[in-house]
Amino acid sequence: MNEIEALARANVRELTPYQSARRLGGNGDVWLNANEFPTAVPFQLTMQTLNRYPECQPAEVIRRYADYAGVKPEQVLVSRGADEGIELLIRAFCEPGQDAVLYCPPTYGMYSVSAETIGVDCRTVPAINGWQLDLPAIEAQLDGVKVVFVCSPNNPTGQLINPDDLRALLEMTRGRAIVVADEAYIEFCPTASLAGWLNDYPHLAILRTLSKAFALAGLRCGFTLANAPLIQMLLKVIAPYPLSTPVADIAAQALSAEGIAAMRQRVAETLDNRQYLLEQLGTLPGVDQVFESQTNYLLVRFDRSQPLFQRLWDRGIILRNQHKQPGLEECLRISIGTRTECQRLLDALNQLAVRANQETL
Repeated sequence: MNEIEALARANVRELTPYQSARRLGGNGDVWLNANEFPTAVPFQLTMQTLNRYPECQPAEVIRRYADYAGVKPEQVLVSRGADEGIELLIRAFCEPGQDAVLYCPPTYGMYSVSAETIGVDCRTVPAINGWQLDLPAIEAQLDGVKVVFVCSPNNPTGQLINPDDLRALLEMTRGRAIVVADEAYIEFCPTASLAGWLNDYPHLAILRTLSKAFALAGLRCGFTLANAPLIQMLLKVIAPYPLSTPVADIAAQALSAEGIAAMRQRVAETLDNRQYLLEQLGTLPGVDQVFESQTNYLLVRFDRSQPLFQRLWDRGIILRNQHKQPGLEECLRISIGTRTECQRLLDALNQLAVRANQETL
C-alpha cells in the first residue's frame, strides 16, 4: 500500500468504480453501448452572463420541467444528471455506518457505487420472474434501510415494474424509507410514470434525465421529482451551483414546446428502429432470446455472447456486455441506433454466424 492509499478511506480503497461506457473505451464507429440518442441535436447559447455565478435552481428550467412532468415547481429539483440525484438522496437520508440502501439486481450500478462511496451499506434482493420485485424478501430486509431504489423501466433488462407491486412497496415503506423510482427511460413509455402518485406518497422520489430521449447525455442535466418537504431536504446538501449557465440555457431550450415536440419525434423514430431490430434479431442463428423492452435498448441472450462481443468490438461495433450481471449470463445490451447502425449490426451478426458455421463444417 502506498502512502496515498494509506491516507484514503478504507471503503474507497476497496471500491470498484462504476464502469461507464466511456471508461470501458473502444475504437468503434457504431456506438450501441450507452443508451444515447445516436445523432447530435444542435443548440445555440443565448445567455452570455458567464461572469456571474448561476442560479442554484434555474427558475426557467424548473418551471418548464414542472409543466412538462405535470407537477408543481416546488416538486422539482435539477442536478448534474440523475446520478447526482442518487447521491443527494443517500446523503440526505442515510447515516454512514448505520443505515442502508436496498435495490434489486440486475439493475443500474450507480446505486451501489454512490452508497459505498458515502459509507452506506447496500442490501440486495434479487429480482424474481420477469425481473419483478420480490416483495416478501424486500419486507424482510427493510429494518435499517432508509432508501429503496427501483428502476422502471429497468436498466439493463428493459421491462417495467408491475405498478401493483410498486404500490405495495410504497405502502410497506411508509414512515420507514424513501422509495426512489428511477425513470431515466420513461419518455419511451410515458403512461407508466409515477409522477401522478406524488400526492399520495410523501416518501416517493422520482429520478428523471435529459440524457436519453432528449438526446443531451453530454449536458449532464437530471431532475428529482418529489413533494416539497423532500425537495427541501435535498436542497440542504446540493452543491451551491450544480448547473452551469450554458447547461441551464440549453436545458430550458430543450424543454420549450418546440424542444419537447422534437423529443417526441425522436422517441417515435427510436421505437420504430427498436421494433425493426427486435424482429430481425429474432431471425438470426445464435440468438437465444430477445427480451421485450420499454426503453431505447434491447437485452439479447446469445448462444456464446463473449466471443461475439469481442468480434463485434474488433469490427468497431460496441455493445454493452451484461454477462457478469446476476441472471444475465450470455446477455448483451444493445442501444437503439440509427437504422443504418442497426443494419450494420445485423449484417455483422449474419457474417459472423456464417463464418462460425463454416468453421464447424
